[in-house]
Amino acid sequence: MIDLRLARRAAGLSTAFPAPHFPSELGEDVVAFDSGFAAPQLLPDLVPYAIAALTEHREETLQYSATQGQPELRGWLAELMNRDGCTLGPENLLVVNGAKHGLELICRLLLDEGDAIVVTAPTYFTAIPIFRSFGVEFIEVGQDIDGILVDELEAMLRTRAAEGAALPKLIYNVADFHNPTGATMSTDRRRALVALASREGIALVEDTPYRRVRFEGETLPSLKALDTSGHVIHVGTFSKLVAPGLRIGWVAADATIIARLMQLKSDGGSSPLMQRILYDFGRSPEFEQHVDRVRIVYRERRDTMVAAIRAAFSDAVLHVPEGGYYVWLTLPAHIDGDALAANAADAGINLIAGSKFFSAGGAGSGNRVAPKNHIRLSYSYATPEQIDAGVARLARVYRAMAAR
Repeated sequence: MIDLRLARRAAGLSTAFPAPHFPSELGEDVVAFDSGFAAPQLLPDLVPYAIAALTEHREETLQYSATQGQPELRGWLAELMNRDGCTLGPENLLVVNGAKHGLELICRLLLDEGDAIVVTAPTYFTAIPIFRSFGVEFIEVGQDIDGILVDELEAMLRTRAAEGAALPKLIYNVADFHNPTGATMSTDRRRALVALASREGIALVEDTPYRRVRFEGETLPSLKALDTSGHVIHVGTFSKLVAPGLRIGWVAADATIIARLMQLKSDGGSSPLMQRILYDFGRSPEFEQHVDRVRIVYRERRDTMVAAIRAAFSDAVLHVPEGGYYVWLTLPAHIDGDALAANAADAGINLIAGSKFFSAGGAGSGNRVAPKNHIRLSYSYATPEQIDAGVARLARVYRAMAAR
């Protein structure tokens, strides 16, 4: 071991490389139900746009990019969000290298070590280590099929105020097709949450990777569309809608927030080549055709997975999401989801144990223990045939565990 004096945020990190989980690194017999990889069949043909970007726009795409992002792309993003009920201009947008980059910049803007933040229980598992690296105190708030329990959050804030504890710096929430539960927050809860954040002066970070991947039901207003005080910071990405390899996302916020975020963004500007390709693709008729195809393909895969789970897991509780990439299974209390995930991996089924989606058990979580009787399954990458075969194989592992 090299003797270096590490930062506190790095001292506890593992020195082992993580196990391979990208589909290209796995064997042909492994079924990927774990991370939200895009369906290979849905990756768009961007070759014509890449050629134009490297010829007609070469002087733009092979230079450094403006820190805030290409002006035309920011204008188009503002237009898309305004069609969705917002009132934004290009000055309200910052282009980032995917949503997680945006989330990290927001943390750099808002958080000091020891600050408290609010997350749902469960929450997006990749966001947890980002928050944890800033030395935060996690406050978990429950949720149901209508989203975060705003009354519970409000009561918690009153309790902290009575005890003289500082209010949390931010509330992190995925309102549309929540990751991992698939729940969509009701309009009443959205309004109540935005009003609470505004009243208490707390930043409300809205993470929206799946918003346009809706299969059915009414499109509800985004938290940003309901924001009249500037407390909502919206994070978007094209990873789930177009292609994750583009690494293009954005932050939408008050212009004063964007100006500060720009000064914290030290990458020399997100790839101008990718921005140009995405902008030209987004303005073409092919973009909306692609979005329609995304909805059709992922809806078929969701339906296939839901039917297979209902047939094979009669004792599991399953909420059917109206969109997004995931289903969340609540298993009988005595079933250990961590053990099920490990045994499933041995059988060639990759999934993620539900305990990974709770902040409990790590730094900043106190003595809370994450519940273990959950698993998350992604239906985005596997074909319907692979989903049927994979769920059947998972059911055999599950029955063998239950028998023991």
